[in-house]
Amino acid sequence: MRLTNYTDYSLRVLIYLALKKDFELCTIKEIADTYQISKNHLMKIIHELGKLGYIDTIRGRHGGIRLAKKPEEINIGEVVSKTEEDFHIVDCFNKENHYCVITSACKLKHILAEALLAFVNVLKEYTLEDLIENKGDLYQLLES
Repeated sequence: MRLTNYTDYSLRVLIYLALKKDFELCTIKEIADTYQISKNHLMKIIHELGKLGYIDTIRGRHGGIRLAKKPEEINIGEVVSKTEEDFHIVDCFNKENHYCVITSACKLKHILAEALLAFVNVLKEYTLEDLIENKGDLYQLLES
């Protein structure tokens, strides 16, 4: 299983914001510069995370972004499920656009579906708070 860059960057944004003290505001540019990610790409991610209710976006001169919930209230499995475009591990997972002559009798699809479910279920056991337990190390890496 491989997550898209979109989901990876979404999780990085949430980690960055979770490390801010007292829901302090920061800017998209700040996050983009820290992670060396395109600001334009992050703008789409920030917009979506706002629509999903994970972050607050405040417009204006003194605006910025911050977490909308406490880190312990943000479930990683839920974030991944909401930010991944699809979970088409192999073509036969895509009901609209696949062709495989053995699909109707193939056991692989069912095994992969079980593995995917296990993957998501493991992620559901963790929150954003779990990802920032090592705050000191993360601060050092993000500031260098």
